[in-house]
Amino acid sequence: AAPEPKVQKGASVREQSCCVYSQGCFFLILNPKDPIAIERLNLMNMAKLSIKGLIESALNLGRTLDSDYAPLQQFFVVMEHCLKHGLKTKKTFLGQNKSFWGALELVEKLTPEAGEITASVKDLPGLKTPLGRGRAWLRLALMQKKLSDYMKTIINRKDLLSEFYEPNALMMEEEGAVIAGLLVGLNVIDANLCMKGEDLDSQVGVIDFSMYLKDGGHSSKSAEGDGQITAILDQKNYVEELNRHLSASVNNLQAKVDALEKSNTKLTEELAVANNRIITLQEDVERVKEESSYQLESRKASRSDSAADGPALAETRKQLKEETLLRLDVEKELEVQIGMKQEMEMSMKMLEKDICEKQDALVELRQQLEDLRAINQQLSHKSQSADAGSRQKSEAIARLEEKINQMSGTIKQLETRCKQAERERDLALEANRLFKQDFGDKIESLQVEAEQLRKHRWNLEHELRRERDRRGEAQSRQPSAPQRERRPPESPPTVHLTQTHGAGVSLSSCTLLILCPSMCSMCEESDSLLRKRCKNCSEVFCESCVSKELPLPSSILPETVCASCYSQLLQSYASTPT
Repeated sequence: AAPEPKVQKGASVREQSCCVYSQGCFFLILNPKDPIAIERLNLMNMAKLSIKGLIESALNLGRTLDSDYAPLQQFFVVMEHCLKHGLKTKKTFLGQNKSFWGALELVEKLTPEAGEITASVKDLPGLKTPLGRGRAWLRLALMQKKLSDYMKTIINRKDLLSEFYEPNALMMEEEGAVIAGLLVGLNVIDANLCMKGEDLDSQVGVIDFSMYLKDGGHSSKSAEGDGQITAILDQKNYVEELNRHLSASVNNLQAKVDALEKSNTKLTEELAVANNRIITLQEDVERVKEESSYQLESRKASRSDSAADGPALAETRKQLKEETLLRLDVEKELEVQIGMKQEMEMSMKMLEKDICEKQDALVELRQQLEDLRAINQQLSHKSQSADAGSRQKSEAIARLEEKINQMSGTIKQLETRCKQAERERDLALEANRLFKQDFGDKIESLQVEAEQLRKHRWNLEHELRRERDRRGEAQSRQPSAPQRERRPPESPPTVHLTQTHGAGVSLSSCTLLILCPSMCSMCEESDSLLRKRCKNCSEVFCESCVSKELPLPSSILPETVCASCYSQLLQSYASTPT
């Protein structure tokens, strides 16, 4: 169990706040009704986040930082807000001024090393306002790695800071010392900042909280399309926020221009009054000159009567001396009024120049505002197009998923058919194996018989040729018969039954040889006169076309068949299991 909180003894109680010790840590309990204390705490926390983020990002980057580095820019903005907190407003000839440059100039008096930075800031061209000089001082101190030391130096001299800050300002409280201690960590980073071309006078310091609220883990896990949409929405929100700040800046500048115009009118009225006063004084001088000349003339005229009128002459001299003193006073006042007139004319010129610059800045800001509005519209269109694209992609994904489901069903059917085909192939291979096992001996015997038949056919052809030769010789020996005697009819085709097995003769076991002079209908050749009949289709072909033997469904023994019937029977035997 944690110990009960104890109030630290000796802790300063300011604005009804106290320091509480609990679980080894001190906690500052603020009065919720004190908004200044809450502002100080918020600025201190923002300074912590900014310094921590800058150090981590700089170490990860591993190189010298420049002016365009976003965390460094945000650090300067946060420091500017911290230094502006609780500043006293000083009245000047041109109006009210509220800048922290006066407080930073104290460092030069307290630390001689800071004199170089202050001189460099004053020598920089283009810096016209104290705010710009203060921003340049912060950048030079960071590059010199002495920002923490300088801040500690001025925070320790609260008696001098009280001239510039209110008693409840951040620089006058403990939060300022905490921030000065946090700045020590910035000595590990290197920065190279170029301020010659940078406009430090007119920059608008706005804290970008999105840099400290990003969630990198979630964005890395999100899809590419969602990341693009998120980036577009972030850009849109940033542009809108920047648009609001620019609008506020435009309103502030417009109010400043109005105030300057009012002060210009007031100064014009004062100048007219001064001119009238100068004219009056000039008339008084002329009158005094006339009176003095008149008195001189009267004195010259009365010199002759000086012996008789001594007291009147003394009184006249006294009056002349008074008039001379009065004339000198009037001339001095006239010189003062002339100097004031020159100063007012100079201030009028400066005001006119400042008004022209403010108007130019106002025109530029309005142009930037229009550009931001155009960018905002473009981002809106991009957002809409991205939404439409995401919807189309989701629909395409749904259609693809449906096709994938269909294809998966088709693949399952094909796998089933493939398995069935494999089973049928295995059955066919088994049937082929059994067929070869059953008919292997028969096929060998049929091949032997076919060889015997080929030899027998060759013998028969040889005998037929010899018989043709004998008939030709016999016909050439016999005398020619009378023309009226008819030729004997040609003998019909001779059929020879050749016994293949045993002594008995049968149609199923013999080969039918037909002597026919016609052409074979399968190979369309007429070289041989021997013809055979297919036992399957009963057609007559040449001997070469009817040379195959297979067992028919009607007989177990092999029979002579033609080439076409042979291929058909083999296919039917291969597809039909035994």
